[in-house]
Amino acid sequence: MGRTFAIGDIHGDIEALNRLLKRLPKLQSDDTLLFIGDYIDRGPSSREVVKRIRELPSRTKAHVVALRGNHEDAWLQVVDSGWPEFVMPRKNGCYEAMRSFKRQPVPAEDEVPTNEEFRELLTGTFFPKDVVDWMRSLPYFHEDDHAIYVHAGLKRPDREGPFPHPRDVEPKRSLLWVRDQDFFRNYRGKTIVFGHTTTEQLPAELSSYTADDPTDLWAGPCAVGLDTGAGKGGFLTAFELPEGNVYESR
Repeated sequence: MGRTFAIGDIHGDIEALNRLLKRLPKLQSDDTLLFIGDYIDRGPSSREVVKRIRELPSRTKAHVVALRGNHEDAWLQVVDSGWPEFVMPRKNGCYEAMRSFKRQPVPAEDEVPTNEEFRELLTGTFFPKDVVDWMRSLPYFHEDDHAIYVHAGLKRPDREGPFPHPRDVEPKRSLLWVRDQDFFRNYRGKTIVFGHTTTEQLPAELSSYTADDPTDLWAGPCAVGLDTGAGKGGFLTAFELPEGNVYESR
């Protein structure tokens, strides 16, 4: 089996994505290029990031896998039934995503949406149908010989019992939203690669990778965290398996 290059949360940072892809070694037909989810919101270029990822299968020899992140999952809920509690907080970056898809200027930090923009934000009607269909098609997890890949992590129903395999988790959405210290500290088993929680929030004392810099990739005993803050002031990270090489956009 070839190599897998797992890439962390992008959050609308097309410049970081383009820099990182250029820094990867030449990809072959037996390689996999895997994205851990959260392509949109916060950064200025959600539309461009989605476009780039959707075009990659025709532009690289590698097999491309794009997982669903909690931000894609949240927008699907907005489109289907509404979720103002997700859309309204500016820290979630939904206003930036809408402006990107409408090809309008990035909003200022203190800028307030107009009444018409509020209506579009609350319904997600600014998303093209093909983008919504693409988000619906994104899988909740991926597994290969090297590792298991999920957006956020695992939660075990019984703290004394084993962690479940993602295929056994119901509802599957929990794979996108969980943020549990029990997983970060106590998971043991086949390597899991995840994003969602920025690495500076993970237990630094457990990381075997440059633990002196909490913003770096996090390498715990059996799990690897890839969210190094792209789209929110940080950078984008890729992790190569099985070799363990690390690539960064900074």
